[in-house]
Amino acid sequence: MTVNEALRFVAGIMILISLLLTHFYSQNWLWFTAFIGVNLLQSSFTKWCLMMTILKKLGLKDNNASCSD
Repeated sequence: MTVNEALRFVAGIMILISLLLTHFYSQNWLWFTAFIGVNLLQSSFTKWCLMMTILKKLGLKDNNASCSD
């Protein structure tokens, strides 16, 4: 699995967890979903995101994605 694939996997899982928490506990969990979206949006402009740095340090191979440091 490459860094880009892992990033998409983590983001998808976090969004689904957030939506489940919203449904079963509180609508305030939608703020977490918004936070994830804002981070993905900022990474498209800055070409950097913390999760990709973490995934690289965990040993996943870089595929020269646009969100690399």
